[in-house]
Parts: sequence; C-alpha cells; structure tokens
Amino acid sequence: MKKYNFLLALCLLMAASLLTGCKSAQNAAQVMDPTMDSSQFVNITDVVPDAILEIRYFSTYNFVGARIDGYEEPVALMTRQAADSLRAVSDDLKLHGYCLKIYDAYRPQRGVDHFMRWSQDLADTVTKAYFYPRLTKKEVFDGEYVATKSGHSRGSTVDLTIVDMKTGKEVDMGGTFDWFGIESHPDYGGGNPETLEFEQTVPTFTSEQFYNRMVLRSAMLRHGFKPLDNEWWHFTLKNEPFPDTYFNFPVRTLPKK
Repeated sequence: MKKYNFLLALCLLMAASLLTGCKSAQNAAQVMDPTMDSSQFVNITDVVPDAILEIRYFSTYNFVGARIDGYEEPVALMTRQAADSLRAVSDDLKLHGYCLKIYDAYRPQRGVDHFMRWSQDLADTVTKAYFYPRLTKKEVFDGEYVATKSGHSRGSTVDLTIVDMKTGKEVDMGGTFDWFGIESHPDYGGGNPETLEFEQTVPTFTSEQFYNRMVLRSAMLRHGFKPLDNEWWHFTLKNEPFPDTYFNFPVRTLPKK
C-alpha cells in the first residue's frame, strides 16, 4: 500500500511538473509572439532627425475620417534596416535642398482591420469627396489602394513626400496622400498609355509635378526601396527583414537603441 501511494504521488508530481512546463512554454510563446515584438523597430526620427512627421492615421484627416486603431502617438516607426536606408535617402535629397515628410510607416494589423470594418459600412461616405470622389468603397479595395494585408504591417514600408527646405512647403506632386484614383499612379503624366486618355481630361497636371514625383522616386530606388504602381508616395524596402510577418504592436514612441 505504501509503495502504491508513493507511485501515485510520484505520478501526480510528474503530471504537475509537465503541466507547469506546458504553461511556461505557453507563456514563453506569448512573450515571444513575433507580431507583438517591437525590438527590431526604431523611431524614424531617431535615425532621420530632420524628417517631418504628419501621421495622418493618428488624426481624423484621413480617408476613414477617424483616428485609426493602434495609433497611440503621432510617431513613425520602421525596422532598423528600413530606417537606415531612409537615412541614406534623406542625406541624398538634402544635397538637392529637400527633406522628407512622412505620413505613415509601420501600421499595426489592427489598423488594417479598422480599414476593413470601414469598408463594410457602405453608408459611411463622409470622406468620399476628399479622397475617393470617383470610386465606390468596393473599387477602393478592388484597385488595391487598401488591402486586407498591408506591407506597412511588416515594418519596412513608408508613405512620404518631400519638402523644399528653403520655403518649408511640400513640393507639388499634383495630388495628395491617400487620393484614390488614377492620378496617384507614379507615372501619371509621364506618357503612360494606360493613363494618357484620362490625363487629357485633367489638363492641369504639369510636367513639373511629374518631375517632382520622379525626384522622390529616384532617390528611394537608389537606396534600396521599391515603389507601388498606384501610389506615388508608397515605398517598401526591397530586402525587408520580415517579409512574412505582420506585426500588431501599437504605434507609440520606442526606447532609443
């Protein structure tokens, strides 16, 4: 009987130990969840100190018309690799009298999910006149101006423009950030057959505006970024360090590294 009790106690002890080990492993997995791990990210202004921030999704001035989920502070975050490349872009453009203005960089998946909820509310068209006057919400998504998964959530994508350092004003790109329409294509105004017919109906777009887009585009491409074919402001690091990970930690100031 004593031997039986001893064996039972031993079995119970081993089971408890195994259960504790499983819980510890589960807790460790939660701690190490890569989607919530911001350790490989930096504040862009720590790396590019003269970058101007206008974080639209922290404000209500965006196509949703509300602050986007996950934007807790008006800061811009990126992976260290992407931020270092952006610093090279900044240094390059400063030689020509420009500095960078950033509208968005890392975007939590919860922010993208907010976009999805907005898309389902067909009655909400408050911002239509300002951001997508010729499109329906469905066409906004069909045209891939907004997607269910965004490169921004991988941490190496940035939306930006350039500012004339002499005047302190944004350079005229012939269109605004997050304008959903053919005019936002980077090569709009450059003789692209796909946009040429529409361009003839919008004669106000100028060669100077096209040139300004190319100044930004050329600098970004020289320093390792690739463009998006329907947004002149959008670029992703070619060799992004997390091509398959969609992060979800909030946008807020990170400790300096």
